[in-house]
Amino acid sequence: MIFTIAAKELKILFSGPMAWIILAVLEIILAYFFLNQVDAFLAIQPQLTALANPPGVTELIVTPLFGNAAIILLMAVPLLSMRLIAEERRNQTLNLLLSAPVSVSEIILGKFLGLMAFLSLLIGLVALMSLSLYAGATLDPGLLAGNIVGLVLLAASFAALGLFISSLTAHPIIAAIGTFGALLGLWIINMSAHDADSWLNTLSLMKHFESFNRGIIASADAAYFVLFIALFLVLAVRRLDNDRTHG
Repeated sequence: MIFTIAAKELKILFSGPMAWIILAVLEIILAYFFLNQVDAFLAIQPQLTALANPPGVTELIVTPLFGNAAIILLMAVPLLSMRLIAEERRNQTLNLLLSAPVSVSEIILGKFLGLMAFLSLLIGLVALMSLSLYAGATLDPGLLAGNIVGLVLLAASFAALGLFISSLTAHPIIAAIGTFGALLGLWIINMSAHDADSWLNTLSLMKHFESFNRGIIASADAAYFVLFIALFLVLAVRRLDNDRTHG
């Protein structure tokens, strides 16, 4: 049932213009950044050859590309997640969904996986851009893998928070604004930290993504994202459980 709900959500996403517009715009923006980075690399390549241990294509092109993709997802996910439950509530179809012979957990996981399938397509296209560099250069597979894993975990965190906030309101626009505000706050919160051990760094999404962006798959950072995702999925389940109980 989870995958049935996920497939339905993905079909709904692609049945409207929003997903196609977001997909096209994001890929155009990322392709622009990618080509700019390639041009910049080619411009400084003569200077790099004079260095004893110069940075490679992966460090100078792939790492910035995934960093830009993370920022773009921060803006795109609120628009994609806003309708997941808020629209059901607004259209008064949520009670019908909750009365179906399916658990609330299956509903939440299905909607989450449907959104993640779409986001995985975006991430896959970013990865393909990076892999295209194999045609004329050598990539660092560990650094590339770290960026892919990190971006998937970051996107899943965005999606889980967006799904939870969508469950709180009947207005998709409010859900989008709330999700963007919360994600932006969690992204930049570490800017107020006065030292590396500050608890603000522990909460910052950006700080935990930075390790993956450098190709370091640290267990602490992976655990942060897994717990973050689980927390907001559980909160979304509890919210809908409350709706089912109290009608």
